[in-house]
Amino acid sequence: MKEKSVSPVVIKRLPRYYRYLGELLGRGVARISSKDLSTLMGVTASQIRQDLNCFGGFGQQGYGYNVAELHKQIANILGLDRGYKTIIVGAGNLGKALAKHSNFRKRGFNLVGIFDADENLVGKEINGVEVQSSAAMDDFIKENKPDIAILALPKSAVEAEANRLVSLGVKGIWNFSYGELHLPDGVAVENVHLSDSLMTLSYKLTEIEE
Repeated sequence: MKEKSVSPVVIKRLPRYYRYLGELLGRGVARISSKDLSTLMGVTASQIRQDLNCFGGFGQQGYGYNVAELHKQIANILGLDRGYKTIIVGAGNLGKALAKHSNFRKRGFNLVGIFDADENLVGKEINGVEVQSSAAMDDFIKENKPDIAILALPKSAVEAEANRLVSLGVKGIWNFSYGELHLPDGVAVENVHLSDSLMTLSYKLTEIEE
């Protein structure tokens, strides 16, 4: 069972476990020890056991982890079994790239709508989904009740658009605006800063060069 007190740091590691276990499944690996998984992932076996114990453990002493079962359990913990309906707001270069990302459906997310204020983009199809006018978004949300909105918008527009979405009942916001969104309780927000990863890489390079 998922505990509300689980550290955000642990939660951020779960997708990585899920990804590595998926790769093991693809190679036909049926079971793996925490030691072997730690070697593969570059974290300690103790850390893996501590992380998974936050949700029940799942391993058996002397056997290790059943790869398929653990993969399924982590998917459930992450909510990937729920088929969350998702929309993208902003069909520019970033929005288009996100819409084409094949992992949406593979990870259990159902992309149901794409919206943009630019009428030159309206009517175009991206990965099988037609871009609709922003003016049609309110009615679409009321009818289809998407769970998640992905914001691929300029920073100046994102706050008002996020509040609009929340007022319409959207409960999850994936924000690519390079700004920090702070929304009411009961709304899940993930602020993505792509440049943070690049700056982390820069730091690692300076360590190598010193």
